[in-house]
Amino acid sequence: MTVEAEKTALRRWAASLPKMEAAGLPERFLSLPRVRSARTVLLFDGVGAEPDTRPLLRALLAAGRRAVYPVCLPGNCLELRSVLSEADLLPGRYGIPAPGPDCPVVPAEEADAALIPHVLCDREGYRLGRGGGYYDRFLAEFRGFSVCFCPPERLVDRLPRDSFDRPVDLVLTG
Repeated sequence: MTVEAEKTALRRWAASLPKMEAAGLPERFLSLPRVRSARTVLLFDGVGAEPDTRPLLRALLAAGRRAVYPVCLPGNCLELRSVLSEADLLPGRYGIPAPGPDCPVVPAEEADAALIPHVLCDREGYRLGRGGGYYDRFLAEFRGFSVCFCPPERLVDRLPRDSFDRPVDLVLTG
């Protein structure tokens, strides 16, 4: 079986798992030393089985820090844009809420920490996404601290990998 076929099978299997609960996620994520010291934090807006990340946005904004969200661009690249409130998140590509066109673009190198979405993670920090490669392209250049929040039922020993797959720095298990 090819790596892509294995990934497709794992995505199908993961679709049967329950929604990721975010109980304790805001506190645990924000208490990480490298996140605590971050001025700019990349978040994603959880859709489908992903956890609700809006409490993180509210906490970051209340602490006076900058929250940025990705916008999916043609060529499977991400652009980061600053968000000042939940109202800035509008329906975007693939139905994923993203910052509107009035939100300022932020250079990726200004993000100090990032919460990265996934379908499954493994113990070495590799993640299985939805298959577009957006976040692997982003992680290949990202120099900040990257984290996945992964409930135990979505943590596997080892995921199939291609040469372009990139791990996160920390898998925060629930």
